[in-house]
Amino acid sequence: MNKNIIALGFVSFFTDMASNMVTTILPIYVVFSLHNGVDKLGYILAIATMVSYGFRFLFGYLSDKYQIVKPFVVIGYLISAVTKPLLYFTSSWEGIAALRGVERMGKAFRSATKDRLISEFSEKKSGKTFGFHKMMDIAGEMVGAIIVFLVLFFIGKNIEVFKSIFAWTLLPGILAVVIVIFFVDDVPYKKTDNKQFSLSEDKKLLPLLFIYFGFLFFMFSDSFFIIKAKQILKVEYIPLMVILLTFTQTITSYLFGVWIDKIGAIKIMILSFIFAVLSMGFLYVKLIILAFIFLGLFLVASLNAIRSYISDNAVNKGSVYGILYGGVAAFSSLGAIVIGQIWQKFGDNYAIVFSLVGVSFISFILIMLKEKI
Repeated sequence: MNKNIIALGFVSFFTDMASNMVTTILPIYVVFSLHNGVDKLGYILAIATMVSYGFRFLFGYLSDKYQIVKPFVVIGYLISAVTKPLLYFTSSWEGIAALRGVERMGKAFRSATKDRLISEFSEKKSGKTFGFHKMMDIAGEMVGAIIVFLVLFFIGKNIEVFKSIFAWTLLPGILAVVIVIFFVDDVPYKKTDNKQFSLSEDKKLLPLLFIYFGFLFFMFSDSFFIIKAKQILKVEYIPLMVILLTFTQTITSYLFGVWIDKIGAIKIMILSFIFAVLSMGFLYVKLIILAFIFLGLFLVASLNAIRSYISDNAVNKGSVYGILYGGVAAFSSLGAIVIGQIWQKFGDNYAIVFSLVGVSFISFILIMLKEKI
């Protein structure tokens, strides 16, 4: 495998280790330690998602138009590395939302351009390449969750411990920045005629993208899964569910990549939607372990499939990855707000039923249209 792919894998490993040290405990910290409602958590998720994904189109477009790739990746990882530890200094949901927004801006800088780097170095094996990268990505999340579990179990679970975990995310974050600066190459510069730059050739990808966006509107994020798990488990055992979630993705990511190369991204996308429907069903009946396992299968299979689909079919890859992440921003953030409001006003069961009906309907649409996409 190309050395740049391996290096980028370790960059994502350390970055997502730091990220999951935050996201594993942030829902508990906001709702139970700071005594804010689930609706406030929904606002935080919506702001972070909108910033993270909403600006990815801009940087993907600029990357294609002006051939800026690695600089955006470096800037993005640097912003994320220095922002996460600042959560140590705030105790209001508004401050947390603002910091998560800035931190996710770093994600916006790097995501579409990082996917372009991966695509450029994939050597016509996009399924395997994105499968490997996602495996490293999720392995980092798993290690972050393990760290949080050990800290909560052996040290404690009060506010100061939570804040200390936020502060220690600086170390893996900076290590990721060092690797991307010194061990990842930039893509060769290709001179383009900016006046002739057009996305019209990529319109054929829009049907699958919008089906994916609609699905994410209804699908629970992992943060809502964590809040639901808190109704069943003690706080110190919540990270075990996150470890299970990330372990499931780590051991299956490369396998899904191989299957994508063999049978196609559309079939794997359909399979991932079925996993999501099962996950929400298990969450409703409080089979929490199975819910997290099938959530992990959905997340890794769907993301590998859509990224590989774009890599194999898009002309302006950076821009289309940007459209992907921009759509994810709009639909996921709006969905987080709606689900948070339903949960807060009517209870978690109504929110789960809303999600379950929605994801089932979108799955049916994809199955009916699979031959036309």
